[in-house]
Amino acid sequence: MRQFFSRYIRGTSGAVTVDWVVLTAAVVGLGISAAVNIANGTTEMGSNVGEFLATERPFIQNE
Repeated sequence: MRQFFSRYIRGTSGAVTVDWVVLTAAVVGLGISAAVNIANGTTEMGSNVGEFLATERPFIQNE
């Protein structure tokens, strides 16, 4: 394991590093995209619930 790390540190190709940077950027981009979509959906749902509660007559038992 130690030999692996020493070869990795001395290596000059950098191809693996570039791959990891690209993959990490893609994962972060997908995460941000999902968060934006979820935020928009919950905002719309909250508005719908608010409208429903504002317009509906409350249930009163034994009325």
